Amino acid sequence: MASNPRRGGCPPNENVFSFWVLDRAPMGYNIADLFERAVDAVPDRVAVVCDGRRLTYREFDEEANRLAHHLLAQGFGHGDHIGIYAQNSLEWIVAMIAAFKLRAVPININFRYVEDELAYLFDNADLVAVLHDREYVHRIAAVKDRTPSLRHFVCMDAPAGSGGDDDLASIGSLPWPDAVAAQPSTRPELDRTDDDEYVLYTGGTTGMPKGVVWRHEDVFYALGGGVDAYTNERVTHGHQLAEKAASTENPMVALNPAPLMHGAAQWGTLRFLFEGGTAVLVHKFSPEAVWSAIQDEKVNTITITGDAMARPLVETLQADPDRWDLSSLFVVSSSAVVFSPALKEQMFDLLPNIIIVDAIGSSESGMNGMVIQSKGQTLNQGGGGPTVTAGRDAVVLDDDLRPLEPGTGQIGKLARGGNIPIGYYKDPVKTAATFVTGADGIRYVVAGDFARLEEDGNITLLGRGSACINSGGEKIFPEEVESVLKTHPAVYDVLVVGVPDDRWGSSVCAVVQPRDGATPPSLDDLDQHARQHLAGYKVPRHLVLCDEIVRSPSGKPDYPWATTLASESVTPA
Repeated sequence: MASNPRRGGCPPNENVFSFWVLDRAPMGYNIADLFERAVDAVPDRVAVVCDGRRLTYREFDEEANRLAHHLLAQGFGHGDHIGIYAQNSLEWIVAMIAAFKLRAVPININFRYVEDELAYLFDNADLVAVLHDREYVHRIAAVKDRTPSLRHFVCMDAPAGSGGDDDLASIGSLPWPDAVAAQPSTRPELDRTDDDEYVLYTGGTTGMPKGVVWRHEDVFYALGGGVDAYTNERVTHGHQLAEKAASTENPMVALNPAPLMHGAAQWGTLRFLFEGGTAVLVHKFSPEAVWSAIQDEKVNTITITGDAMARPLVETLQADPDRWDLSSLFVVSSSAVVFSPALKEQMFDLLPNIIIVDAIGSSESGMNGMVIQSKGQTLNQGGGGPTVTAGRDAVVLDDDLRPLEPGTGQIGKLARGGNIPIGYYKDPVKTAATFVTGADGIRYVVAGDFARLEEDGNITLLGRGSACINSGGEKIFPEEVESVLKTHPAVYDVLVVGVPDDRWGSSVCAVVQPRDGATPPSLDDLDQHARQHLAGYKVPRHLVLCDEIVRSPSGKPDYPWATTLASESVTPA
């Protein structure tokens, strides 16, 4: 008789998997359950690779079980918040699954945070434990006493027996191998549910980070492969993806080079694991590491975060186009931030056999739409973002929260119904403002993106409302202007912000990082270039040069930084 998967067993072979899972496995969409079904379907397949290290599904499951048992032994369980503070590694994704196994909630921690930001997140998230890289011990030591609930630490990259080192001893951190060494490899016997919580902290472009709270079932349908991105069809039963894994002889190999503390990387990894694919990670992003991983692991698809990753990838490949064998790659996907048409065309020149998938969405909404592009089809119809096929349950709402009809030309707010988050963690005010009931009685998430519903039902993303510039009553979306300016040969990167203007209220300022080796552009240069593509009121009236544009590790623009720099550098007109 086949053993019970909750007790660590696997089915006797893949040929009987379908019968076995129907007879034995739960039917829901708990994240840990979805992963474990994939393990039981393809236990000996490679699950995850990072910088040459690899784990099969069985090895991954067993290591996650050991860590889960360790955490259970410390008294952690259902609903407890466990922070992960590290660069990408096998341990990072194992730790996430381990937390789900014991019905705890893994909390992503931005490794760029300074002490005050870190202290805020630790306290706001009510962390009880932190799994961390050694390099962050001194930051943890500086703030841990400001979080009364925090009582346990595991160092993810410390060798066994190193717990006496001064740096680990300063916070009482236990090396990972020591934590898991004596623990059983069998699965914890817990009754998990679709209502278990997943929390994703997002900083967005303004303000302190906020935790978006999802039910497992809802985030699965929004981000985890529960809806086919190409057909908009929903997964109809809990073992469907595992059955797909068992029946697939040549699974996809997917690379997610963004930091796992970013939601796009988490779900770009998890959704392939649910389907029995191989997820490839790089410890720290560099274009050389990415191209080498694609060559070495025969990667089929890669998910990047817009221009921040695309630009160095393109320029590195332009400098040495024959260095890597990239023949296995056929899909480049982008999400979360703008991927400009100029860079897409450059990528097509280098990789003519690929397709580019441009997706729109957010931590609060999940995936709202996507477009598949080939060479010569990359020009945006308007605004800073692409025009996409609307995702399931995606709509554009007017100011009265009524869904707009296609082709009105009216600018509204992008929204999504159906499977959406519960709200923000410990923030009822932001929850009430973002998660609203529309005029049609449907509960929507309205994350702040402006959009237009085209006549054919497609959605054109215009930009973030929080960054929108009002100049003389005209709305100017920075992403649209940035997309044009990035095509200037002397511009490496740019952010567009508003600065005070006595006549117009605000005027457009371009904060530009010049391209290395190029003569920095003048305001007149940018004016002449922009007027070929933009209405006059959108053209920058001010220019501020800087050494480097500040972005998050995921590529999101730091508009507050740019606004401060522009305000300090520009004399009001």
